Amino acid sequence: MDTTKTPAPNAAEADTDPVALEKTETTQPAEAAADSTVTDKVTDEVTDEVTDADLDDEALAEDEAEDREPSHVGSAAFAIVAAGLGVVALSGSWVAGIVSERASIAARLELTQAADANAQIAAQFVDPWHTTAMVNGIFSALALIVATFVLALPAFSSPERILPTWVRSVSWAGIGLGALGILLFVLMYFDLLLAIPKAAGAGA
Repeated sequence: MDTTKTPAPNAAEADTDPVALEKTETTQPAEAAADSTVTDKVTDEVTDEVTDADLDDEALAEDEAEDREPSHVGSAAFAIVAAGLGVVALSGSWVAGIVSERASIAARLELTQAADANAQIAAQFVDPWHTTAMVNGIFSALALIVATFVLALPAFSSPERILPTWVRSVSWAGIGLGALGILLFVLMYFDLLLAIPKAAGAGA
C-alpha cells in the first residue's frame, strides 16, 4: 500500500495565482481612477466657489464705488475763493492801493503850473478813485463768475451729483458779494454815488 501523501499546495504559491494577480492589478487602477475622479470633482467645486467669491467681491466693490458720493473738494474750494474775492472787492486790496497810487502819481506828472484847482482835484482824487473802483469791479466780476460756475457745475455732470448745502450757500454768498461789488463799481466809476468836488470860482 502506497502511503505517500501528496504535499498540500504552498500558501505563497496560492497567493501568487495568475488569476488573482490579474484581479488585483485590475482593481488597483480602477481604484486609482476613482480617487482621481473624486479629487478632480472636489478641486472643480473649490475652484468654482473661489471664482464665485471673487466675482461677488468685485461686484460688491463696484456697487460700493457707485454708491459712494463724489468728492466736492474742488467745488468747495472754488466757492470759498468766490466768497473771498467778493469780500476783497468790497473791502479793498493792496492791488487796488498800488494801482491807485500809480494813477495819482501819473496824473500829477501831467499837471502844469497853470493848472487850476479842479484839475488838481481830478489828478489827486478823481483818477485814483476811478482806478480803485475799476480794480474792485474786476475782483467782483471774478467772484460772480466763479460762484456761478460752482452752482452750474452739477448741471454738466451726472444727475445724482448734488452739491452740499454749505457749498451752495457759500457760492450764493459769492454771487451776492460779486453783484454788490459790480454795482458799487458802476456807481463810483461814473460818479453816481458821490459827486466830484469842485473848487469855488475856479477857472473864472
